[in-house]
Amino acid sequence: MSTMKGVDDAFLGVGDKPGLDIWCIMGTSIVPIAKNLHGKFYTGNCYIVLSTAELKSGIRGHNVHYWVGEEAKEEHCVMASEKAFELDAALGSQAVQYKEMQGGESDKFLSYFRPCIIPVQGSFSSHWRRSAEECDQTTMFRCEGEHVARVTEVPFSRTSLDHKAVFIVDTPLKIFLFSGCNSSVQTRAKALDVIKHLRENRHCGRCEIGIIEDGKLVGDSDAGEFWNLFGGYAPIPRDVPDAANGELMTTTSKKLFWINKRKLVPMDAHLLDREMLKSDRSYILDCGTEIYLWLGMATLVSERKMSVTALEDYVRSQGRSSIGHTVITTEGHEIADFKLQFQHWPKNAVQKLYEAGREKVAAIFKHQGYDVAEIPEDKPQQSISSNGALKVWLVDRGCVTLLCTEEQEELYNGDCYIVQYSYVEDGKDYNLFFSWSGQNSVQEDRLASVSLMSSMSDSVKGPAVVGQVSEAREPELFFLVFKSLVIFKGGRSAAYKNSVLQKSDRTEGYQKDGAALFQVQGLRHDCARAVQVDLVASSLNSSHCYILQDGASFFTWTGSLSSPSEHAILDRMMNKLFPLKQSFLLKEGSEPDHFWKTLEGRSEYSKEKCVKGWPADPRLYTCTFQQCTCIFVVFLPRDSLHKSISNLIYDSFQAKEVFTFCQDDLATEETLILDCSKEIYVWVGLHSGVTSKQHALDIGKMFLQAGNAQDGRRSIVDTTVYAVAEGDEPAFFTSFFNWDSSKQVAGVLGNSFERKLAMLKGISPKLEASDRSLRRSSSRRPVTSSEPTTPEQHQPPARRTFGPASASVGRVAKERSGSSPALSPSPVTPSWSSRSRASSSPSSPSTPVIAGRLFPSTLHVASATATGSPARRR
Repeated sequence: MSTMKGVDDAFLGVGDKPGLDIWCIMGTSIVPIAKNLHGKFYTGNCYIVLSTAELKSGIRGHNVHYWVGEEAKEEHCVMASEKAFELDAALGSQAVQYKEMQGGESDKFLSYFRPCIIPVQGSFSSHWRRSAEECDQTTMFRCEGEHVARVTEVPFSRTSLDHKAVFIVDTPLKIFLFSGCNSSVQTRAKALDVIKHLRENRHCGRCEIGIIEDGKLVGDSDAGEFWNLFGGYAPIPRDVPDAANGELMTTTSKKLFWINKRKLVPMDAHLLDREMLKSDRSYILDCGTEIYLWLGMATLVSERKMSVTALEDYVRSQGRSSIGHTVITTEGHEIADFKLQFQHWPKNAVQKLYEAGREKVAAIFKHQGYDVAEIPEDKPQQSISSNGALKVWLVDRGCVTLLCTEEQEELYNGDCYIVQYSYVEDGKDYNLFFSWSGQNSVQEDRLASVSLMSSMSDSVKGPAVVGQVSEAREPELFFLVFKSLVIFKGGRSAAYKNSVLQKSDRTEGYQKDGAALFQVQGLRHDCARAVQVDLVASSLNSSHCYILQDGASFFTWTGSLSSPSEHAILDRMMNKLFPLKQSFLLKEGSEPDHFWKTLEGRSEYSKEKCVKGWPADPRLYTCTFQQCTCIFVVFLPRDSLHKSISNLIYDSFQAKEVFTFCQDDLATEETLILDCSKEIYVWVGLHSGVTSKQHALDIGKMFLQAGNAQDGRRSIVDTTVYAVAEGDEPAFFTSFFNWDSSKQVAGVLGNSFERKLAMLKGISPKLEASDRSLRRSSSRRPVTSSEPTTPEQHQPPARRTFGPASASVGRVAKERSGSSPALSPSPVTPSWSSRSRASSSPSSPSTPVIAGRLFPSTLHVASATATGSPARRR
């Protein structure tokens, strides 16, 4: 085996396969740990943990953690730090290093070892002697955490109990769970995972389980048996507020140091900017709870080792060896949390050098007669049934107009539309709704379209998922529901036309006998789109195909980098746009003067190959709202006055990442966000406080504005936001998980703790009561015609979904015709869904219920009117 200078032989060749590799420091050497012992850490040892993940881009990502037991020797701690550095070097200095202290491990580290790690007293050398003794002892554990379990062994004593945490008492014959009255439902559910782990590993699956509620004694045999272990019941003292140690660290201002030969040189950290970091230097950034060491890519190996030593010295001098986290990252491989500490961090630039080299190699092989592709064809990353039914409504000042079949695949960038795609998947009816906003649409129609879509989706049969989409940022799913889509310039809504009259600088819309340029693209042979672009030569791109119209003359133009499949799509879209018309086929470089004259003369345009970027690796976040105030606005139709009772105020929005996520992390009490970069999914649990899809979309907007993601703050215009309800997850959402449909039993009753307890005890889960239909009965929706095929006219049976929009009372939308009488609104008392009431049951801590955001009076729509027959484009 070849060796690498300065790197331990045990690290050679590691990191090639996804998973964990663990080593233990034993004397002056490191010993690999067998897979069946992963997660078992001894307090007298130090460990090195390598986590390897296969990223969507095809490369492997590495995280190196070195774990220090509370009884480990100082020389072993130093050696663990040095070996972690060597491991990073063996991986090409591309890993991120974390120091993990026993009892203060990071969530990322704990997420590798589901359901928990339980440090064992002693050293690894005593492993075989202790294994047989574990089942014969009575041990007591303190359990905290909602998505990762932080388990700490505590003295078996009544004084170890408190009201904040959950405690597990493991006896030879029975395992007891004591839930503090101030512990959360998620923490209790996570403790059940720990109990299951103890029962399977310490009791061979044969052990009784007792559940004790803090303060509940009457008629509970488990409680009596539990307190007898401590010599009888005695009240638990009130919780003492935690020391402000951690709070002070979070409020401490940031400190930035440049490392100059182990000496720290302070820098101005008032406004951090990426330009402050030089590639030939190393820096320490102290953010309170986290301390980062940033190593420039041009630094020498000796300088990096010296910087690691300087970091250890700094942490020790601050008296923070046992608290806080230290992270070591190399330039170009920074984690998101580090980037977010800076006011400005440039987005990752697309590296075109590799693509250019690949094209040159492909050209050489082609010249030698080999059949190779320059770049693999773009393929849809998501899929959906192609046998569904499509309906499209035009939104105009709070009204919806159903478009006829011939018009529903023709959109205008000055309008807003609601798209419904109904399909069957695995024998279940699904409905996918989109609110699409054109680039030139007016704000009034944009806001109204989201409100109307939320109301319409609440009234359809079967699960409904909603998505908010902006032009030019559409996801693949949006185009897949259309067989072929054309987006014209201009608009048909009255609001758009009025805005054009007020602004003379607005470009005119598409003219049937005028001049227009369309860019043609396709995801596959049966999914294509043509988008009208500016009528100038700079709109061209060598990677695409175009249709140029000049009155009665037509040109089809193929870029030199376009593929034969795109040429076939070009012909199909030409027949769709201009049936029975003949066009002149032009290859790039053979254009006549008439072509350039129509485009206002020759000019520079992009001639680089447009390569579809790698899909982003999904990341899961749990969302919390610390404070909120609900105020309702009631509009009185008689005198057109309104009385302002309230407004919704978010005092704080926080998102925390859930590492190494899985389906079990989708807790029914929570609202979580699955971030896929260009699109995010807001998943809403049945027992969360979210009561409408519109509110869920607002949460997605707040997440984008908070800048929790890899690229910092994003706009709703650049990102598609979906809202998905628990139990209604479609395949394009579950594909991000190793999904087990048996875990999503329709109508299961109870919170996450009650559900897990029922499964742990082998009890058949009960079903939700039928009163969940109350969520639908009060739902307000747009007024539609008597057309029997309109889905929102059918009242569906009770099922799991979002509740109706909270207290949505607004003005009646203006009707297009007098065929349908207007509905008069009346003040409505806010009603919460049964899901919200269940979440505040006595068995769980009370949580604030948050109402859906209300739109201004001129935009908020309680009911809207559609015409009696589909409208044709005028």
